[in-house]
Amino acid sequence: MKAKLPLSQDQKLHVLRRVEPGCLGPKGVDHIEEFCAFAEEKVEPIDSEFVHWEIVPRHNKKEAEMQYKINKKILSHDKAAKYLELFNKDLDEFEEHLHEKLSYLVDHYWDKQ
Repeated sequence: MKAKLPLSQDQKLHVLRRVEPGCLGPKGVDHIEEFCAFAEEKVEPIDSEFVHWEIVPRHNKKEAEMQYKINKKILSHDKAAKYLELFNKDLDEFEEHLHEKLSYLVDHYWDKQ
């Protein structure tokens, strides 16, 4: 079964990605807020027909790095995978693509400084 587009915001998969300040180096804590805003702007167009992105700092290591929600309801990894299957996406590949994009953005963030 394929989902019908366009989707309203509450039907989109809300992907919350927490980024650790250390990925920006020893002074990352001084730059993490700005980097997250920069990264969110750059990933926003990716799969935007069915995904809403939120990139935030991960100051507490007890918080999950990735979190999925639909209409403010937290989804398990399996339910997020099923949702993405509606759009012919594999969750592991989806996460890997985001990880690669964020690594790329870390390098380009420093280029713009």
